[in-house]
Amino acid sequence: MSDIRSLALACRDAVPLLATLDTSAKRALLRDMADSLQRRVNNVLAANARDMQEAKDKGVQGAMLDRLRLDDARVASIAQALREVAGLPDPVGVVTRSETLANGVLVERVRIPLGVVAMIYEARPNVTADAAALCLMAGNAVMLRGGSEAIHSNRAIAAALHEALRAHGLPEAAVTLVEDLSREAMVALLQLSDIIDLAIPRGGEGLIRFVTEHARVPVIKHYKGVCHLYVDRAADLGLALNLLIDGKTSRPGVCNALETLLVHRDVAASFLPRAAAALGERGVALRGDEATRALVPEASAADEDDYAAEFLDLIIAIRVVDSVEDAIAHIRRYGSDHTEVIATSDELTAQRFVQSLRSAVVMVNASSRFSDGGQLGLGAEIGISTTRLHAYGPMGAESLTIERFVVRGAGQVRHPESRLD
Repeated sequence: MSDIRSLALACRDAVPLLATLDTSAKRALLRDMADSLQRRVNNVLAANARDMQEAKDKGVQGAMLDRLRLDDARVASIAQALREVAGLPDPVGVVTRSETLANGVLVERVRIPLGVVAMIYEARPNVTADAAALCLMAGNAVMLRGGSEAIHSNRAIAAALHEALRAHGLPEAAVTLVEDLSREAMVALLQLSDIIDLAIPRGGEGLIRFVTEHARVPVIKHYKGVCHLYVDRAADLGLALNLLIDGKTSRPGVCNALETLLVHRDVAASFLPRAAAALGERGVALRGDEATRALVPEASAADEDDYAAEFLDLIIAIRVVDSVEDAIAHIRRYGSDHTEVIATSDELTAQRFVQSLRSAVVMVNASSRFSDGGQLGLGAEIGISTTRLHAYGPMGAESLTIERFVVRGAGQVRHPESRLD
């Protein structure tokens, strides 16, 4: 796969040029990318319509189709995300720690770019712009390998980004769209350990496992989002109901949607019939344990697979638990370290929940749908990491940098007896 290697080398060659950009130059570039995208909105929507029709012809449906779809509002949202990233603090060059040692040496930890990031994704054409923006803000070049189902949309978005790069005198290779969509090309990309510094897969569990199994470069990943809402005995039930409806029904095909509802036995009789009615009005299928079905006869029986499932659909698994400890134990067994939510007015219970779980995001009386880089102040996100490496949770521009040591001295040597004077 010499073509993939050539593309990657050209992408890497752009990194030194990106390093010359100061914060104002990067911000101007990203804002011009947003303007270019909005000028080309008709081209983008026409390309997306082609992708949508081809996907439907192939039988694609449900969550995948929703993630693929663009309209005027979604394109405007992509452009706004570019502008929001442009307004973020520049992570490059930030001194995160500074200490003067006893020998007078100043030791600093300074954020620097990773280098070349390979983004492997499917269906989501917004990732083309989001990944480019975050990588560029962090001083990185990016290789974008989207899926075949979004190739026309990705080309149209990349063309808008390239227009802005050219206007700023930067090579298009800084944002390289890989158009060879064969698995062989993807594997070749993932094995360029001398060029690619980090791979980030974003898509279904099958894609992420494929990337992980074939990569010879570091991989940031999360396999799936089995997100839970636990309604505590001390919960405001109206508040809990709002969290449930937003978390499950606002966009069920995304990784921060709720998949399991856990309810304390003391409030189950008060809460579950209300929840079932509200969910049923919105077309949600209920699967529950015996205690749930006693209160909600329309629920079907849940099995072990249901509690481990990422439905990405209007389906929810329900279990009645006897305590917060039981809820925590359930989440530890079936969860995916993505996002967990507790509804409670008891601060000690909330603290127990937060401290006992290691998930990347834990919410107290807030919707799971806030588990998103844009919603958490990152401008946009390049992915969500449940890999405990240098980044954990939603990843923004700062997560695309690493810390290095910069040491400043005045001639100090470690072994004074070796000095020549």
